[in-house]
Amino acid sequence: MNATYPEPYKLPAGLLAFLVHGAFFAFLYVGFAWQTQPPAAMSVDLWKSLPDEVAAPVVQAPPVVNPAPVAPPVPEVKPAPPPVVTKPDIVMPAKKLDTKKAEEKPAHPVEPKKIEVKPQPKPQPKSAEPSPAEREAARVQAAQAAQAEAVGRVVDEYMAKISSKIRRNIVMPPDVLNDARAEFSVTLLPGGSVLNARLTRSSGNTAYDNAVERAILKSQPLPLPADAAMFSRFRELNLKFKPVE
Repeated sequence: MNATYPEPYKLPAGLLAFLVHGAFFAFLYVGFAWQTQPPAAMSVDLWKSLPDEVAAPVVQAPPVVNPAPVAPPVPEVKPAPPPVVTKPDIVMPAKKLDTKKAEEKPAHPVEPKKIEVKPQPKPQPKSAEPSPAEREAARVQAAQAAQAEAVGRVVDEYMAKISSKIRRNIVMPPDVLNDARAEFSVTLLPGGSVLNARLTRSSGNTAYDNAVERAILKSQPLPLPADAAMFSRFRELNLKFKPVE
């Protein structure tokens, strides 16, 4: 069995032949049309005489202008910033100058100020050193003052003890005013015994006066310091008593 194969170049060859014939006929048509066109008509002007030759205008060359020298650019100078002025917290009002008075008054020469010379203080004379006798007297005086202060504290202490012991033994009668006051002069013996108790000022209430006297006698022996040398300060006592102390 024989197989039939198509011819691959058959179609392109036919197309190429068609194009070649078409181009040939187009070339013939153009050449024929170009040969059959009539020649273009020409018009000629006849002159009896030629006109005078006109001189060509002289063209003057423009003057050469030298360019002005270009100044170099001046750098821009920036103004300096104004100084910052710090205003004070309190602005004092400006005083107006009296120009009229200044013009009227003539200028006077300024006199120099006189320098006051203060007198120098006189040196104080140095105190002379105390003599041995003066130093001894000062020492004795200081010792006596200290001793008197100590004795005063002892006296105050025992006077408070005596008054407190007597008040505890007072039997308060009725209807006694709070501001009533009875005063007694008491004489003591060594050891604190009461030699005498005498009313020097009545409270205005006889019952209260008698109650205070009984309390004084009941409180003996009264408390005294152990130092017998101090008994002289307790020999005569002035005692005051009130219902409310």
